[in-house]
Amino acid sequence: MHRKNLIFLRALGFLAIFAFLQWIWDVAHDTAFEYAVIHGATVQPAAWLVNFFTPSIQAQAVGFTLSAPGGGLNILNGCEGLEALFLLWAAFIVAPLTWISKLWGLLLGIIVVFVVNQARILLLFYAYRADHSLFDPLHATVTPIAVIVLVSFYFYVWLYRTRRYAQPL
Repeated sequence: MHRKNLIFLRALGFLAIFAFLQWIWDVAHDTAFEYAVIHGATVQPAAWLVNFFTPSIQAQAVGFTLSAPGGGLNILNGCEGLEALFLLWAAFIVAPLTWISKLWGLLLGIIVVFVVNQARILLLFYAYRADHSLFDPLHATVTPIAVIVLVSFYFYVWLYRTRRYAQPL
């Protein structure tokens, strides 16, 4: 197959996989799975981290809310980091790597996205408490871009480090 055609098919595959994952997540709205992801895998760890770094704040995970005296955050669908994870999964699935390299990249990528998103949530939590005017630009522009850049950098580094296992285009 011609190289340009293969690149086009990979790009099309990337978009299709990302759209499918987004659709699956949208179908999970108002389900126990959504609650487990947002409350259990996002809000609870964030509350634990806030209490670890600043025990005097006494943060609590209450449903989809990181609650604390003096201000907290609502972690809604879209704030849990899954879009970045879906982008990463779609990229790894179509990447010209061996399946074992893809699998390890995906598994480590889950951790990378989790850590980056938890750092984002903590930054937003402390920014909101320190100065409300910081919250909107950080929430709407700075941190979403930072998450995508950091996750993309991880993907690039993974591709670079595993290039000897790459399948030729």
